[in-house]
Amino acid sequence: MKIVLATSNPHKVKEINEITTQFCVDNNINLTESINFILPPTDFNPDETGETFAENSYIKAKEGWNLSRNWCLADDSGLCIEALNGKPGIYSARYAETPQKRIERVLKELKGIENRKAHFVCHMTLINPDGEIAFSYEGICKGSIINEPKGVNGFGYDPIFLPEGYSKTIAELSEDEKNQISHRSIALREVIKYLTSFNRQV
Repeated sequence: MKIVLATSNPHKVKEINEITTQFCVDNNINLTESINFILPPTDFNPDETGETFAENSYIKAKEGWNLSRNWCLADDSGLCIEALNGKPGIYSARYAETPQKRIERVLKELKGIENRKAHFVCHMTLINPDGEIAFSYEGICKGSIINEPKGVNGFGYDPIFLPEGYSKTIAELSEDEKNQISHRSIALREVIKYLTSFNRQV
């Protein structure tokens, strides 16, 4: 079962295929047909004009479907900070020119503010070959923003995000640890549950 992943990043495809395979192994799920995520057949560059994670996720999924007329999965994710009224939100990847500058901007805007509550959001939308939404889910990872970056793993805002119940930032966790709690993994696991529900051996 091939599913187009609405991205231009081959590393993201590899990561999601690995998480999917491991999920099926860990849960003893036998499939009649393996689930394999692939890149869109041509250049993928949709105009993300939505005002929510759900809207942008749908825009990307629909564009992937337009290019392939196949099953297509898309996600839109970002960091929402309570004291900043949910910013950077859907603009997380565009909050500044570089990842480092984006972190610096967030820390500057939070300077002197005691409320550091934040959460990562990942909204996934799965479209079927008929171009209809088959499933959607929003994964959330709660936590807080620390005062300075820590850790070298991960990407984006991971070095300043402390997950709820942890003493390490996302960037200090191993890949396996991150995949247990990340917003993207939470959403993806629900998508996999949906896909495997009608793709199991009887």
